[in-house]
Amino acid sequence: MKLGYARVSTDEQSDNAQIDALEVAGCKRIYREKYSGKLKSRPELERMLDALRSGDIVVVQRLDRLGRSVKDLIELIESFKQKEVQFISLNESIDTTTASGELIFHMISAIAQFERRLIVERTNAGLAAARARGRKGGRKPKLSQKDIKQAKAMLLDPLVTKSEVAEHFGVSRPTLNKALS
Repeated sequence: MKLGYARVSTDEQSDNAQIDALEVAGCKRIYREKYSGKLKSRPELERMLDALRSGDIVVVQRLDRLGRSVKDLIELIESFKQKEVQFISLNESIDTTTASGELIFHMISAIAQFERRLIVERTNAGLAAARARGRKGGRKPKLSQKDIKQAKAMLLDPLVTKSEVAEHFGVSRPTLNKALS
């Protein structure tokens, strides 16, 4: 049986094009996922792997939908081989039952990992440039400087606990501790 796997990274992305391609390819069952490709453990991927039987064919629209790490992709393809399951990537025309398909799989996997690393490098460079210009990333602090000053004043009273102060400001005790340090 042909089993399709479609993945998008965020709720804002649509997997409709992938689903359409997998249906045209003749997939009888399609597993749909909304998780990052860099995460190895994905619920729908796990369900598909558990459902695989000898003679099945796993189909993806693009190789990077299955995963972005060369290591993870190779491990998945090896697990398919051990279960006597074939693999097809539609866009890259990869069919691991042939020697040339296996070679193409390894080359494209390396390119997918290279692309991911480029994205990480560009992101880090952008963050460094923003920091150099005085911009600070991350979440907005839960407690303002005024709140912290007020919390410190409240804690001068020996009858007031940190838990009570944290509750007063609507934050957890660890958040309060971090703000006070």
